[in-house]
Amino acid sequence: MLKGCCVAHRGFSGVAPENTLAAMKLVMQMKEIQWIEIDVQLSQDGVPVVIHDFTLNRTTNGNGIVHEQNIEQLRQLDAGRWKSRLFTGQRIPTLSELLDTVQGRLKLNIELKIKPDSYPGLAQAALHEIRKRKMEQDVIFTSFVPHILLECREIAPEIRRGLIIDQRPADLMDKLREYGCDFLSIGHHRIDSHFVRSTIESGFDMMVWTVDSVRRMRELKSMHPDLMICTNRPDRWLLAQKLPNIRDRAKWRRWMPF
Repeated sequence: MLKGCCVAHRGFSGVAPENTLAAMKLVMQMKEIQWIEIDVQLSQDGVPVVIHDFTLNRTTNGNGIVHEQNIEQLRQLDAGRWKSRLFTGQRIPTLSELLDTVQGRLKLNIELKIKPDSYPGLAQAALHEIRKRKMEQDVIFTSFVPHILLECREIAPEIRRGLIIDQRPADLMDKLREYGCDFLSIGHHRIDSHFVRSTIESGFDMMVWTVDSVRRMRELKSMHPDLMICTNRPDRWLLAQKLPNIRDRAKWRRWMPF
């Protein structure tokens, strides 16, 4: 289901404002791309919303902490103009709105954005929206925080789980099994060919993030055909698939300057 695919990072976020419906709709125009990665938090009144940062300052015209705003306050914010005036008026979507938009077209890697002492109820709230639409087979729950993965295993054993890391602990395989994960999301600078092969051959799906260079995409693809690539630029992933194999380094430089 996941092998070797492209995962659009927060939608087509290289062009559109990340985690907005505009970014998701651009991905939906690319029939070869079947997966998106999004980030979900809770509003003050318990509504799951799609935004990466714990604060509003970078990607909206608001400020302060996401979790300290209720849904009506969050709906008033512009989440698009920071990227371009073309996207003025884009809002922070609720998970419900986003699922309704992509259902039947895209599958989702949903990162549950929590801190160890925050957001009780996030997994349950996200699960409610997913089950309401019968999308259990269309999503994966991922997180940096192990305890929420264990919670997901308890309340939603039918939904796949993945650990996000930016390191290579010696006991990684044991940790993945302990948390009930069959999916690993890891920074692409942390891997090598042996690690990729051994992890995938041990029965785990693997995704690397965040890769926007065509050259690097092709290097990663050569490590294992089943390796998934998460990118802000799914258009470049499509280009990387179509380019011929090039062994001459001078030709690489001419073909792939970005």
